Amino acid sequence: MNDPIADMLTRIRNASLRGKSTVRPPASKLRARVLDVMADEGYIRGYEQVTSDRGHPEIEISLKYYEGAPVIRELKRISKPGRRVYLGAASVPSVRQGLGVSIVSTSRGVMSDASARSQNVGGEVLCTVF
Repeated sequence: MNDPIADMLTRIRNASLRGKSTVRPPASKLRARVLDVMADEGYIRGYEQVTSDRGHPEIEISLKYYEGAPVIRELKRISKPGRRVYLGAASVPSVRQGLGVSIVSTSRGVMSDASARSQNVGGEVLCTVF
C-alpha cells in the first residue's frame, strides 16, 4: 500500500455511503492522529484499537450520522505521495468558508487548520473534511 491515509479515507467514505456503523482499516500512529482530529471536530463518534482475527492491529472507527445522512459529506486527500503539499501558517486553507476542516501534519503534531493558524505553524496538508 503506497498511501495509507488515502486508503483509510476511502474506506471511511465507502462505509458512510453504504450506511455502515463501523469500519476497520489497518492501524498506524498517523492514522490515529488524523482520527483524533476528526473526532475532536465531530465528524466521527470515535475509534479504538482492536486486533483482527489474524492478529493484525486495526482501528475500529465508529461513523456518525445525523437524521440518517452521514455527517461526513466530503473527504479529500490533498497531499499525495507523488505530490506533497506544504503550506505556511498564513497559507493554510479554510474549507468551505470555515464549515469544513483541513488536517495538517506539523512539527507540533497533526492538527486542524484552525489550531495550526492559532499556533502559527505550517506543515503538510494531509486532507480536507466537510
